[in-house]
Amino acid sequence: MKAFEAADGAKFPKATVKITEDLEELLAFYDYPAEHWVHLWTINPIESTFATVRHRTKVTKSPGSRAAGLAMAFKLIESAQDHWRAVNAPHLVALVRTGATFIHGKLVERSSEEAQLQAA
Repeated sequence: MKAFEAADGAKFPKATVKITEDLEELLAFYDYPAEHWVHLWTINPIESTFATVRHRTKVTKSPGSRAAGLAMAFKLIESAQDHWRAVNAPHLVALVRTGATFIHGKLVERSSEEAQLQAA
């Protein structure tokens, strides 16, 4: 970051300020297991989930009634879930949920003192 700021800070002052202000958020990606990074790269998982519904409603022009639209959306999403990507390393999800620390995608073991303090 310091190299970017020194080399291009004068050329791109607004971008440099934004990046330096939000550096922690930008690098939060690396606080998760490396196996999960492929899932975190997805830019909009909600939009991709409803893409099937959006494409079908464009083709059919309109579902007719609200109930028919909900039923159609439900069935399309239900059939689309067969093609969703499974989570890599699902055993690590429990560690992430419990607050385990990952640095650069690798699990950092807690000392026994830290473990006792967190359990208390």
